[in-house]
Amino acid sequence: MSENTAPRHDDDVHAAALLSGRQPALTGCPWHDVNEMLQSAGLRPTRQRMALGWLLFGKGARHLTAEMLYEEATLAKVPVSLATVYNTLNQLTDAGLLRQVSVDGTKTYFDTNVTTHHHYYLENSHELVDIEDPHLALSKMPEVPEGYEISRIDMVVRLRKKR
Repeated sequence: MSENTAPRHDDDVHAAALLSGRQPALTGCPWHDVNEMLQSAGLRPTRQRMALGWLLFGKGARHLTAEMLYEEATLAKVPVSLATVYNTLNQLTDAGLLRQVSVDGTKTYFDTNVTTHHHYYLENSHELVDIEDPHLALSKMPEVPEGYEISRIDMVVRLRKKR
């Protein structure tokens, strides 16, 4: 990872800052920027959060499962348990730094791009890929039951290789 790689897109950082009320002062140094992101979201920058944040955000926009991040952490010699990885991913999601995307009700991906967007799910390789169409929209919204409001719409378009 290069030292001048910014861990997040400006829009993503801005979206997370809106949740916390404090804009992080990003410098382009991944270690500093992860620390700033955690603090601006109201999370203590523990050693484990910093290490996992470095792995998550230091490579740009990504889609990872907890198992994928755990494997990366193990290869990077970061001493964390799978339970710690799950807890940290959920804390980062609750803080607005990650977006959770469920596929099939059995697989959950964590997306470092928290801006409004949708996904392709590539069935053959089990990959989640951003749909690069900012104008994609549902033509008709369902009627929302009394006492509820729509918090977010996640569209996942499933793709498989032609036979």
